[in-house]
Amino acid sequence: MIPISHVLVLSALLFSIGVLGVMLRRNVIVVFMSIELMLNAVNLSFVGFARTMDDMTGVIFIFFIIVVAAAEAVVGLSIILSIYRTRKTLNIDEFNLLKW
Repeated sequence: MIPISHVLVLSALLFSIGVLGVMLRRNVIVVFMSIELMLNAVNLSFVGFARTMDDMTGVIFIFFIIVVAAAEAVVGLSIILSIYRTRKTLNIDEFNLLKW
C-alpha cells in the first residue's frame, strides 16, 4: 500500500504545476487545463485520505468535484469558443471585454 505522504506529495506537486500554469501562461486553453489539473490534484488528495481513513466521505466529495469540473468544462469551453469567434485570439492579455 502506498503511504499517504507519497500521495499528498504527488497531489501538492500537481497542484503547484497547475498554479504555475495559471500564473505564467497566457493562452486561455492552457490556463483552463491548469485549473482542471488543480481540481484533479484535490481529487487525488481526497482519494488518499479516504483510503487511509477507510471512509467513503472523500469519495463522495470526489463525485461532487467531478460534476463541478464537468459543468465548468462545458461552460468554460463555450465561453472560450465565443470569445475566440469575436476576438480571433486566445491570448489573455488581449481580452478586455469587461473594461469600459
